[in-house]
Amino acid sequence: MKTLRLFPFLTALVLALFAFTAAGPKLKKTTLTNKLTVGIPDGFVPLPDDGIAAKYPSPRKPLAVFTNPSGRVDFSVAQKPTTFSSRDYALLLKIYKASIQNMYTKVDFLSEDIRTVNKRDYVALEFVSSVTDNRRGSNLPPVRRYQFVQYTIQGNQLMVFTFNSPAEEQPQWQPIAQAVMQSIALKD
Repeated sequence: MKTLRLFPFLTALVLALFAFTAAGPKLKKTTLTNKLTVGIPDGFVPLPDDGIAAKYPSPRKPLAVFTNPSGRVDFSVAQKPTTFSSRDYALLLKIYKASIQNMYTKVDFLSEDIRTVNKRDYVALEFVSSVTDNRRGSNLPPVRRYQFVQYTIQGNQLMVFTFNSPAEEQPQWQPIAQAVMQSIALKD
């Protein structure tokens, strides 16, 4: 009897999921600089400077960070000087993949390639990372994150676009992360 009561609910849920994926995630075109626009997911808000400093402690603050209402999912844009050029993308893919593997206890790569988005090439790495607390006596479970990172060179700057969420929320956020990364429009 309980199964019959759940059937209309499950049917509505499946239809809603199909409608969501058919229409695609809703993104708001946002201008970050005079040369950079990106689609930001509905409901995401800019993180204020003190929030950025607390969540992303670094001598070089990101250009922008957007977060969802719970604060568990972020999209950030950073830039830093580089001596690499756009001819070095194959090398950058190897370097950043190795760097990511060294940062985490375990990394499962979902995709790793050089792709073109809006007429610009990007090194793209999509993965699930795990960090395990290996201190003696620690009973904490590993911290797992879904992450999608794209890198591109603009002049003498490396632009880094990062979308991350808890790994258990990957099914919900992965199509949104992919849409955000496809929306990046960076002019020379």
